[in-house]
Amino acid sequence: MLTKRIIPCIDVDLDEDGNPAVYTGVNFEDLQYTGDPVEMAKAYNAAGADEFVFLDITASADGRETMLDTVSAVADECFIPLTVGGGIRTKADIKETLRAGADKVSINTAALDRPALIGEGAAAFGSQCIVISVDARRRYDEAGEHYAEIDGESCWFECTVKGGREGTGVDVVSWAREAERRGAGELFVNSIDTDGTKDGYDIPLTKAVCDNVSTPVIASSGCGGPEDMYEVFTEANADAGLAASIFHFGEYSIEETKQYLDEHGVAVRL
Repeated sequence: MLTKRIIPCIDVDLDEDGNPAVYTGVNFEDLQYTGDPVEMAKAYNAAGADEFVFLDITASADGRETMLDTVSAVADECFIPLTVGGGIRTKADIKETLRAGADKVSINTAALDRPALIGEGAAAFGSQCIVISVDARRRYDEAGEHYAEIDGESCWFECTVKGGREGTGVDVVSWAREAERRGAGELFVNSIDTDGTKDGYDIPLTKAVCDNVSTPVIASSGCGGPEDMYEVFTEANADAGLAASIFHFGEYSIEETKQYLDEHGVAVRL
């Protein structure tokens, strides 16, 4: 049986002095300073995380390059698989990010703008390096293709870009299928509706994607504790659970989370 992965994530931006810093927010807004990215990477590496995700959360929206010096410093302290996202637009960007120490790259906006980038990256560096990130939001109208019932209402999930700032009109499930077909090795599913709420993952969203692809799916946004990880693994069949706030602020440790899952019959690496 394949083990489920527990993945802490840091959202990195530049502070007022232009230095990289980790921020935590709710619904992709109200960001508050949380810590230093290199120190946090070092701590999570020692804490038993299965992987680590570094997201440069404003690179795409601001049209700037990913902070590769910081990526390199994080990679020096991180001896578990490292995924880096934000501001990656071209095959050359993928190459430079991998050279800086990333094991995988997470791409959202650029892949939606030019889907051929997925195949180009997979052909050049291997599908295992290409993670397609989806920032999804619920829409309660008739413009979608795949619908789910949530609290008695029918909704679909729309892909957004630029850190959730712009809608695209693209159905998440349809896009997940296309990304898989083009060579994505993993799908990273974020929910704007549950981000930072600690009310649990968006199970209908995650399940809709998992039911329609065979590519591994990382569930993200809304984790409030080990029970939520259990739910997304058992009800949506996610392959990995990503969390930020509960780990950043010491509400739960990686070890406690894995112990809970193990005791409840979920295979994890202890």
